[in-house]
Amino acid sequence: MQEPFRDPAIPIPDRIDDLVRRLTLEEKVGLLHQYQAPVERLGLGAFRTGTEALHGLAWLGPATVFPQAVGLASTWDPDLVRRVGEATSDEVLAFHHKDPAGAGRNVWAPVVNPLRDPRWGRNEEGYSEDPWLTGVMATAYARGLRGSAPEVLKTAPTLKHFLAYNNETDRCTTSSNLPPRVLHEYELPAFRPPIEAGVAVAVMPSYNLVNGRPAHLSPLIGEALRAWAPDELLVVSDAYAPGNLTALQGYHDTLPEAYAHAIKAGLDSFTQDDDRSEATLGHLRDALSQGLLAEEDVDQAVRHALSIRFRLGEFDPATPYDDISDNVVNCPEHQALAREAARRSFVLLKNDGLLPLDGVTKVAVIGQLGDALLEDWYSGTLPYAVTARQGLGERCETVFCEAVDRVTLTAEAGPVAADPAGGPLRVSSETGAFDLFDWGGGAYALRAVATGRFVSVDGVTLVNDQPGPNGWEVRQTFRMEERPRGTLALRHISTGCYVGAGDDGVLRLVDDADQAVWLAMDVVRSGTDQAARLAAAADVAVVVVGDHPLVNGRETEDRMTLALAPGQDAVVRAVRKANPRTVMVITSGYPLTWTDDEVPAVLWSAHGGQEYGHALAEVLFGDADPEGRLTQTWYRSEQELPDLLDYDIIASDATYLYFRGVPLHPFGHGLSYTTFEYADLRVQRDGDLVRARVTVTNTGPRPGVEVVQFYTHQQRSRVKQPLRRLRGFEKVRLAPGESRAVSLTLPVSELAFWDVTRSRFVVESAPHQLMVGRSATDLRLSARFEVDGETVPPQSGLLRAAAHDEYDAITFVDETKVDGDAVRSDAEGAWILFRQVDLSGATTCVATAGSVEGGMITLRRGDPLYGEALATFPVPRTGRYAYHAVTASLAAADGVHDLYAVFENDGVTLTRLDFGAGA
Repeated sequence: MQEPFRDPAIPIPDRIDDLVRRLTLEEKVGLLHQYQAPVERLGLGAFRTGTEALHGLAWLGPATVFPQAVGLASTWDPDLVRRVGEATSDEVLAFHHKDPAGAGRNVWAPVVNPLRDPRWGRNEEGYSEDPWLTGVMATAYARGLRGSAPEVLKTAPTLKHFLAYNNETDRCTTSSNLPPRVLHEYELPAFRPPIEAGVAVAVMPSYNLVNGRPAHLSPLIGEALRAWAPDELLVVSDAYAPGNLTALQGYHDTLPEAYAHAIKAGLDSFTQDDDRSEATLGHLRDALSQGLLAEEDVDQAVRHALSIRFRLGEFDPATPYDDISDNVVNCPEHQALAREAARRSFVLLKNDGLLPLDGVTKVAVIGQLGDALLEDWYSGTLPYAVTARQGLGERCETVFCEAVDRVTLTAEAGPVAADPAGGPLRVSSETGAFDLFDWGGGAYALRAVATGRFVSVDGVTLVNDQPGPNGWEVRQTFRMEERPRGTLALRHISTGCYVGAGDDGVLRLVDDADQAVWLAMDVVRSGTDQAARLAAAADVAVVVVGDHPLVNGRETEDRMTLALAPGQDAVVRAVRKANPRTVMVITSGYPLTWTDDEVPAVLWSAHGGQEYGHALAEVLFGDADPEGRLTQTWYRSEQELPDLLDYDIIASDATYLYFRGVPLHPFGHGLSYTTFEYADLRVQRDGDLVRARVTVTNTGPRPGVEVVQFYTHQQRSRVKQPLRRLRGFEKVRLAPGESRAVSLTLPVSELAFWDVTRSRFVVESAPHQLMVGRSATDLRLSARFEVDGETVPPQSGLLRAAAHDEYDAITFVDETKVDGDAVRSDAEGAWILFRQVDLSGATTCVATAGSVEGGMITLRRGDPLYGEALATFPVPRTGRYAYHAVTASLAAADGVHDLYAVFENDGVTLTRLDFGAGA
């Protein structure tokens, strides 16, 4: 007789109940690791979470490679992004059917962290600095991944990385300071849409802490994520993150204690120790035996884990996806889709009339990326590669050079030569030559001319046997440090060690800088001179510049500058001087800056996948209008950015929402080969909706694509409002002279902001401006409309310290290990501000605070320095999570006032102020 859990006619929750009842406690525990143990007596096979599928299937062999995620988003085409997700899921299924253990169906994509700061090493993995647009693109990609069958998942998409994760620097130990408004208006809105739509069915917490608490222990997993989900939501840990709870983070003393907390907080699957699950399961058994976990806690996690397997159809007799075969991998349809996605992702940043190319017979293709396609860490293995040189070469005559300097390295004992067999580099009597690649941020790679292979480190020995920078631990990049008499020392970036020379002449890593060999570097062929000569003899020069996805910014490494690598920047300038008809093509996973502002045409795309060169040629020669638009602000310099670890975009005026400067290129920017006119903007309130309509006309001589963007700005408010916020967009294709009406329907509820005084969203009564145009700053028309909402009343009674209006020199911390936020002073004179506090009838105030060293809090009216002191609170010495309720009498201050809680000492933690007792 068939067990009920195998009957697809029974509702899935009931099937899960039946299976859970059949499992022993030991069998349940075995399901809480990434590598879920089989239960042979019930016919349950092994199951593994985690297949990388960010922009195509990764790590499992050749598969279709689409543009990076930030490039897919730059298409501003959710349906295209959905189709890419669908093609990716087809290929995941094809690999799964060949090797079920090697290719699991729980895919770890998409990444929905808003791209707050372009210096983040993983910028290319996300979609946009705008949380709403991020949610739109993530929903589209996840919808493609999950498949079209309503009851059965093709794959199980997992959102990464919850929460407030935009730094690689000390990522496992840094805590992201997240005020309530930033949490609710910026971070959470990126995660909510794909979960609420039911297309993302799992979430991965991030490595960092948020407000002092590890993200893997966040109460928001249950309070927000699972509250949004229409079905059970699986929560999987990031790799080795559970172990950080006691090690790097030191949040708990023992792993049983830490793992019990994680399960109770909502974690269901431990990605720890690769496929070696026994230690993790042992800690969970210890947690059960010590009473830290109950079987009911395990049952809840097991339900979440099994829910995904049921919805994937694992226990059904058949699924709609059983016939997907290896024939779909890199099939012609997916190749065409890769080409379409790459073509539509190109963003024309500047054009003085040089593009599209016309009457061109000879093109000089120049640059380190001119004849190379690079894979990022989460890229698939390229089945083939159409480079810029190849794509343009199919259209006209091309000449090419990499434009890198060829150099020799000479130690005091003699020149450095490369082993022709790829072995060790050594000081010898023979002079070797090396091509020098500048990837920016002071990172260089050396390619031996003798072998065409890159210099790497094998153990501690320098060899020349690699195709380029590669791997999780990139061992092919070096920094150059100046030494006397014009010499330099090489420092290996991955290890921090220096390059020295042994008695046998072999170059090896050494720990001591004083042991580094001093090298004279002489240029025997100038890359810029070669590029200039080539460009001068061509009709047009196309300089392909950009980043290496594994160098100067990647997972585990942030970048400190947005500047184009100096060596590449010099090539652009030299080529443009040699031939004014120069196109700079940028290929990068993040915004860049450069020094030559006279280049007539600039085109950007993310690393575009296998069909990049074909797509580039189609755009350069005008077969297609450049459709892409930026999803991030391109700043003029990293100096315009706040500290990398400052997550408060409101206070720091960060992202297009709050940035008050003039960017190099604004959010939403992208030119066309034609021109557009906007007219007849109409805006009206219609009950709970705002409706807008505008007419867009192609006024140029060519067909073109316009992305019509709608923004709003609240003109009066109790709080600091965004300068503009994207509310909708539509992509339209117009023939010359063609017009089209474009509409926006916006629920009034979406105009809400988070009211810290009442911990909920509120729509204020206020005038708003609706703006429409081509980017966040190129706004062609605007109209005013009124919203009848609430007036935020004065606050009174209990004031949560973390729910203040403004602050200075404070850090958000965890009130308890389980839940709650508090604030801690970082310096003497730190303060938090509560606006409009009604003190009518209040005669006392209770401050709940603590400090390891003790301290004092002063309550001041109107000003943190000179305002009248209404009360003082001596804070006694306490333990880290111990607080003392200190009562103080209030000076007479009836009425509504702005109140500052001023911390007279650093290290004082405040959880709340309560004016209710004496009111």
